[in-house]
Amino acid sequence: MAIRKRIALTAASIGVLALALTACSSGAPSSNDTVTTGAPVAGAPDWCGPNEITLGLLDGFGGNSWRKVTTAAGADEVAKCPSVTGYEYADGQGDTQKSIADIQGMVAKGVNALVVFPDAGEAMLPALRSAYQAGVVTVPYRVNPGGEDGVDYDAWIGADFTTDGENWGTWIKTNFPDGAKILFLSGPKGNSQGEDELDGMNSVLGDGGEYEFIGETPFEPTNWDPAVTQQVLTSAIAKNPEIDVIVSDFGPSLVGALPEFTKSGRSIPALVASDGNVLGCFWKDNQEANPDFKMMTVATGNDNVRLAVQYAVAKATGGVLPDTTTFDAPVFEDSVSGTPNPVECEADLPGDIFLSAEMSPQDQADLLK
Repeated sequence: MAIRKRIALTAASIGVLALALTACSSGAPSSNDTVTTGAPVAGAPDWCGPNEITLGLLDGFGGNSWRKVTTAAGADEVAKCPSVTGYEYADGQGDTQKSIADIQGMVAKGVNALVVFPDAGEAMLPALRSAYQAGVVTVPYRVNPGGEDGVDYDAWIGADFTTDGENWGTWIKTNFPDGAKILFLSGPKGNSQGEDELDGMNSVLGDGGEYEFIGETPFEPTNWDPAVTQQVLTSAIAKNPEIDVIVSDFGPSLVGALPEFTKSGRSIPALVASDGNVLGCFWKDNQEANPDFKMMTVATGNDNVRLAVQYAVAKATGGVLPDTTTFDAPVFEDSVSGTPNPVECEADLPGDIFLSAEMSPQDQADLLK
């Protein structure tokens, strides 16, 4: 079945089960012999070449709202290229072995291109390499699986997480010039995103001892799961009588646990994080009663997947490759300076949308119904 001009942004169409428009191979060239033609399909972006393909989008974990919006963004980007005549989705559900099996299964079906969020990091590298060696255009994104472009996969489409960490560190240093105790929460153990963010923060905060990271190192692992995040943060509040700053690369997951501070008679501390509507609205509702509750966010990065899709589609269909393999997420909100934006909240829309994303807030709300 030909992919529609636009994929409907509904939970049914991009849910946690595979969205299979076709499972058969189109016979498009492999990643080793696809040639950039410079002749994209009329009316399509230049990264959409003439060779028809099937593309698979795979998550290591797709069970939170950020992943659902990101999956929808990926599907939306795919739909811009009529040469993608089939699209499939798989959710590894936080299970590394299932994620590996998902890659192997799509290769066996004859999918021509894979865009993979390799949550488990280097544990995913052998499966990615095997797909690439089988002639499938293979594009991991966001979490670095190790390996090398052109050897283990076509290209890793990363985000500049070191810069995120530098931006967080700069804000912390500006607002806590005499030092701070910092609790840093990230995703699964060993994920490259959290490690890069910590490197960025340390490059700004230095090693003089004024800025102390408390809790597990290099970060408290949460799997980017709100339920796990609540457990981790609740435990940290009980163990640490002083927390000046919480850093989280999935800020919305903190909202369920932050009231534990007020229950224990403490002000919610400063927060540097990625954005989310629920977080912005929580700040607006609680900042007056919590004098220490300053907040700065960076864009949460849902649209990293769009660049990965563009690269994979261009390589597989013979379109024009993007001129970068790095997604840049800017600073989004700052409650202190108001630059580039004050804290934002769409109170009449669901909390689990992301106002920094390209997809409109209303489209995200419709998706998550």
